[in-house]
Amino acid sequence: MESNAENVRSQMRKGVLEYCILCILDKREAYASNIIEELKAANLIVVEGTLYPLLIRQKNQGLLSYRWEESTQGPPRKYYCITEKGRSQLAEMDAAWQEMVRSIEKLKKPQIVVL
Repeated sequence: MESNAENVRSQMRKGVLEYCILCILDKREAYASNIIEELKAANLIVVEGTLYPLLIRQKNQGLLSYRWEESTQGPPRKYYCITEKGRSQLAEMDAAWQEMVRSIEKLKKPQIVVL
């Protein structure tokens, strides 16, 4: 059974995964396994069953596109890349993230009470 703290972490991760996917693909195109590896390296553990619906949604929103590439190690691979619309969305997400971080840091600071 998942602890409350782990449940909170899981919910927070789900909330930022779409942002993280755009961040990864802004650097370079990648196929799903590459994206999962990069998320795991950042301690954002994701399984394919979580990732694929997000990729499909972002593609349908015009934020991503993909191309097929033949592989020497099995079936062709679908490489995802960010679109101009995706870059615009990423810029908006970057601004929202920075605003959120500033707000949380402000809330965490001890308040000085003047009597």
